[in-house]
Amino acid sequence: MYRVKQIDTTINLAGFSHWLRDQGVGHRITEESGFQVLWLDSPEYTDAVLAALEQYLNDPQVQQAVDEVNESPVYVSGRWQPAPRHAPLVLGILLVAVVLAWLTALGRSPLAAALMFVDPQVFGWQTFAERLDALEQTLAAGQLWRLITPDFLHFSWTHIIFNGVMLWFLGSQVEWFDGRARLVTLFLVTSLLSNGLQYLVSGPLFGGLSGVVYGILGYCWLSQRRLPRFQFPPALVTFAVVWMVIGFTPLTEWLGLGRMANEAHLGGFLAGLLLGALLPAKKRPRRAAGHK
Repeated sequence: MYRVKQIDTTINLAGFSHWLRDQGVGHRITEESGFQVLWLDSPEYTDAVLAALEQYLNDPQVQQAVDEVNESPVYVSGRWQPAPRHAPLVLGILLVAVVLAWLTALGRSPLAAALMFVDPQVFGWQTFAERLDALEQTLAAGQLWRLITPDFLHFSWTHIIFNGVMLWFLGSQVEWFDGRARLVTLFLVTSLLSNGLQYLVSGPLFGGLSGVVYGILGYCWLSQRRLPRFQFPPALVTFAVVWMVIGFTPLTEWLGLGRMANEAHLGGFLAGLLLGALLPAKKRPRRAAGHK
């Protein structure tokens, strides 16, 4: 164990200790000569824990947010386990994605072309100039839905299940803590940037919610540094970024996984980071059940 901080015994660290445990940070708090001593299992988290403790001790808003996490009905034994009523918007997005995956026969039916960024059967898209021209004509025709609908186009059930699990885990937290308006903003902005970048680089033959998932992950990671309220393993961001980098190499094709929508992942992640930096961390009033 590594000794990192000595604190007066008049300060209640129970909420902070609970939060550390939820973050997967091994620690112990002992009492010595009228003081509390915080110990960590590993020194690698020292700087981050000290910074978080400083916020917790000096910012009442942070204390309230941590207490809400500990008392929230969507946490079971300290783990994020929401019911459908806690995140109806995320649930609705997932249901639409599943229905459209079925209706499009996982991208193999003619309906799939109606969900793509532009209709590949009508426009040429092999060159950048052709893609720009196709996009201009598509928007001029009023087909604005195409900027968003590639999110709901999936090409395998594995694809939609993985995206769905991640969107439910992260998106439900954003909807619960930051509200549906914030989630809608995240969804629209990350969709536009991720889909737009992917289309301009490679054309319309792509789809999936992964760009949105990357965007929400980037938002949660950066906004969490201002106001702790989300729960996810610290290694998740590292894994996601490494996987995104791997996607830009031939490795996924060598492994038989095909080509990934790498630009969509990058565009979504950057959009999420941008929104995490620009939008204020929201502290919602405590409540015992759903929210408006």
